[in-house]
Amino acid sequence: MKILLVSLNASYMHTNLAIRDLKNYGDRHFEKKTDRPQIELAEFTINQPVTEVLREIAFTGADWILFSTYIWNAEYVCKILPEIKKLLPDCVLGAGGPEFGYGGKEYLEKFPSLDVIIFGEGELTFTELVEKALDFSSETDFVSFEKFKSQIKGIRGIYYREGNIQYTGDRECIENLDEIPFPYPEIVAGSADPDHKIYYYESSRGCPFCCSYCLSSVDKRVRFKSFERTCEELQIFLDRKVKLVKFVDRTYNLKEAHYLKIWEFILSHHNGKTMFHFEIEAEHLSQKALDFLQRVPEGVMQFEMGIQSANKKTLAAIHRSTNVEELARKIRQLPATIHQHLDLIAGLPHEDLESFGQSYDFVMALKPDALQLGFLKILRGTFMESYAQENGWKWMETPVYETLSTPYLSFADMAFLKIIETVTDAYWNKGSFASTMNYIVRVTSPWSFFCGLVEYGRSVRAFLQARRESYWFELLCDFILLENNTALDKALDKSLMYDLLRYDFVRGGKKGNFPVWYKHHYNKDRHRDLLAHSGLLENSRIGFSITEYEVFDWNVQAEKPEEEKGHWEMLIRYK
Repeated sequence: MKILLVSLNASYMHTNLAIRDLKNYGDRHFEKKTDRPQIELAEFTINQPVTEVLREIAFTGADWILFSTYIWNAEYVCKILPEIKKLLPDCVLGAGGPEFGYGGKEYLEKFPSLDVIIFGEGELTFTELVEKALDFSSETDFVSFEKFKSQIKGIRGIYYREGNIQYTGDRECIENLDEIPFPYPEIVAGSADPDHKIYYYESSRGCPFCCSYCLSSVDKRVRFKSFERTCEELQIFLDRKVKLVKFVDRTYNLKEAHYLKIWEFILSHHNGKTMFHFEIEAEHLSQKALDFLQRVPEGVMQFEMGIQSANKKTLAAIHRSTNVEELARKIRQLPATIHQHLDLIAGLPHEDLESFGQSYDFVMALKPDALQLGFLKILRGTFMESYAQENGWKWMETPVYETLSTPYLSFADMAFLKIIETVTDAYWNKGSFASTMNYIVRVTSPWSFFCGLVEYGRSVRAFLQARRESYWFELLCDFILLENNTALDKALDKSLMYDLLRYDFVRGGKKGNFPVWYKHHYNKDRHRDLLAHSGLLENSRIGFSITEYEVFDWNVQAEKPEEEKGHWEMLIRYK
């Protein structure tokens, strides 16, 4: 019996933890069986041609094919499903994961070729289902799923078709997470790709919080992997010098006795390369944890923290803590050595453009390394689904179920926020405009500034296609120097902003040619003098190639450049 567990990832660098857990749990469960199943993994990306993926699946000749589904790959899976049984008519076709699991009835009705859907944690259900199939095959000629259906009625966590859609009831969860094998035997074997893959890892399952838009709020049974087992597995990543390990614990810092010991282990065993990513509820960080984090050097940890909104009425409506002051206080105590990624969600209750702008400025005042502006997804099975239905939300009926409008935000407002997301990513998250943006955030409202930039960008049709980084410099320069620009805060000095923009541009790397908007004040002799003064003239060719000479009217390298106007010659070393 050959079973193919299929994942369609967002990109090549991603790995799917779910199918690995199923395979490894199943392999261990069946290792002593004489007729043990052959369980294989197949990972593709949603960017590959459908025919290519279909071809690879068909050539496996698998008896069972099971897909791991999420909102971001469901559309692609739906293209594949109707075609598989044209090529493998006798295969059993199934799916699991949060998207098909919570929509089990709808997906079985939509796809006649789909035989079975697994709901919830899959390891126990999967192994029991395969075990029943093996026993059934030994007693009879297992030709089709129709003949096998009578055997699965007692297996919990399954949707299947028998006249109407049947559900066998909720499956109990695995209480001892140590029973689940390490998900990446390829790392142990030395056949992994440590530099170009993101490896996902969990030290706990479940979430005690009740955020109305999140599927994690449905299951509040939090279980932890033992400290000893966690450290043993983290050491594997460290030994193999994996570049990035992302913890998928829904809220990592739930239990101090658990999470702080793991952090201490990581810090004391770190290899100087591996970055560990954690989803943090900053408000719940203890002072002991905050004190510990001051010791963490750069390149060891990065935190993702969901603020979602600074509107207390909004936070109460989505069942999140309203203590935004305490949240901000804790975030400000985090050291700059920890990369900080903060999230906002557009489309939440009671939040119009004005309120969202206040939330935006609240987050930007915390100076995150990245601000992710997400858009509310109305997911099946969440409290937000019924709330949205009752209160006038409009959203996409197909994955990704993104909100189109709310009683507080029109579709035009949501479209405006999409462009705010674009400029936030271009001007803040990528870090290429650090000097310019730090000045803007310190002197004025970044929300107001970006709103003005978006309106100007729309007028020149700037957002109709993908743009290179050089274009964003040109657009910002045009906006800054625009005559009679009423959208620009009078507190902002145009001359200083222009100098800061030139500085950000030139320090980003050697330029073959300078664009029209950039005024280059170059003097080769002075460039050579500054190289000599800096000790970089031993090899003049290298010295000139890694630096640039420029003159500014402001000290663009100062913490408050607006206080230091004059004549500033600078030797700029490229990043």
